[in-house]
Amino acid sequence: MSAATLAPFGRAERASLVGRTILQIIPRLDAGGAERTAIDVAAALVQAGARALVASEGGRLASELQAVGGVLAPFPAATKNPLAMALNVPRLARLIAEEGIDLVHARSRAPAWVALGACRKAGRPFVTTYHGAYGGRSTLKLRYNSVMARGDVVIANSQFTADAIERLYPFARGRLLVIPRGTDLARFAPATVERARVTRLRESWGVAPHERVVLLAARLTEWKGQRVLIEAARLLKERGLADVRCVLAGDAQGRDSYARDLDARIRRAGLEGLVARVGHCHDMPAALIAASVVAVPSTAPEAFGRSAVEAQAMGAMVVVSDSGAAPETVLAPPQTPAQARTGWRVPSGDAPALADALMSALTLGATARDAIALRARAHVEANFSLEQMTEKTLAAYRAALAK
Repeated sequence: MSAATLAPFGRAERASLVGRTILQIIPRLDAGGAERTAIDVAAALVQAGARALVASEGGRLASELQAVGGVLAPFPAATKNPLAMALNVPRLARLIAEEGIDLVHARSRAPAWVALGACRKAGRPFVTTYHGAYGGRSTLKLRYNSVMARGDVVIANSQFTADAIERLYPFARGRLLVIPRGTDLARFAPATVERARVTRLRESWGVAPHERVVLLAARLTEWKGQRVLIEAARLLKERGLADVRCVLAGDAQGRDSYARDLDARIRRAGLEGLVARVGHCHDMPAALIAASVVAVPSTAPEAFGRSAVEAQAMGAMVVVSDSGAAPETVLAPPQTPAQARTGWRVPSGDAPALADALMSALTLGATARDAIALRARAHVEANFSLEQMTEKTLAAYRAALAK
């Protein structure tokens, strides 16, 4: 059975989550797709009448977890030290017993190994979510990654991810379920963003009122493609494109040498007035309204591509690397007729192609731009809503509990 059609059938439809205690485990609750998904699922669990616990070392999203009715269970979930992980197994098993936890859902590899051991000790269902296309092809690395395919239910965040799981870990096929990352369409809605929020954000970025913004919002890590965008910006400058500011929004997260390298590249190319590095953005809906184009020039395959989906929900023009799950999230030629596109896809690492696509998006007429924005929003509503994701995830929990 294809992972795309696999669903948690059986007694799941009759099972209830009322009064159940579900624990998600994740290293930290900082910015990121996995972390945001944990908060969203916790909120859905509370609404369904369940207790929602998250075992984590905390982070900037811990207050949001509390706000939606979830409970933080402080736990050293970020450790990758083998001895510490081994000691964490009985520690988590005790937490399962003390809190009456009915099911554990792991969202990262190191804590997933701990959760697998603890669930075996406690006799509890174990669910995993593949949030990324994990790197490494050595026997040791494949073994380490395999824990994410060992759940009673294995959730893939895209068909691209599911295909990778089936190829690497065929033993997971009968337990594999595709649940795309969901977008909060109430939060990511153009009509809900006050103009003052956009103005404040543009001013904090140093963007002049007449300048258009090309936004790359991602943590500062090489595979997110900041270097490719800098080179594309240099090419656009050579072509005489004016009144455009490329904004790199994202934390270094300890990668200070990479951040310094980006700054040096900007200086060497004479792009100080064209490319700005602005740090973490706390208001992504406003940032997406502020942007004329959102660039996602990843040099490694995106397992899902949350930024591109959120940008489309806001009606922004989107240019992404044509790899990973991009054909699922952004509709573009050759798979989709040009008149039905929701964005642009270009080869990974190809700065000239990225510059061409950015130029096309920036020079669109108003009618064409509005048409793409409407199609993009409809595409996200049909396939990537938060409600669809949480409903399918809770159904997976019910299926695992029913077994």
